[in-house]
Amino acid sequence: MFNESVNSGTIGMSEEGIIKGMNASGNSSDSLITIDEVQKTLNRSRASVYRYTNTDPRNLNPPFNPKKLNPEFRSDQKDQLLFHSNEVARFAKDILRIKEVTVEIFNSPSSEAQNTLNAILEELKIIRSQLENKAETNNTISTHLQDTDREAA
Repeated sequence: MFNESVNSGTIGMSEEGIIKGMNASGNSSDSLITIDEVQKTLNRSRASVYRYTNTDPRNLNPPFNPKKLNPEFRSDQKDQLLFHSNEVARFAKDILRIKEVTVEIFNSPSSEAQNTLNAILEELKIIRSQLENKAETNNTISTHLQDTDREAA
């Protein structure tokens, strides 16, 4: 469900009703968007989006309702509501009667946090290669010392 890289995505809607999604995954099957992004996309108030959302205070993950906007499964009541971009497109087309709906996935630009994590990863790779080289050197030295313990023929 989630990709290795975690970048937030945003989506917007033009006057013609075209939904465009941005997601780091580049795969429409994994593009999840927040309630704020759905609100901006559908050009509806937050209260309106919550009214359309298929939620139930007694049931964490209610069954699919074709007349509502269905969020992804959650493991805790406090988890943020996330929606699949295809679900938002389905809802916009079927329920809100937006005539033309398309979903486009784009790569999002790297965030400062992502850049920092990439820099840390590069440093860790350098440290690992240095440790592996040092281990090989120590192994070579110990092998050489073992060879000198043999008696001459």
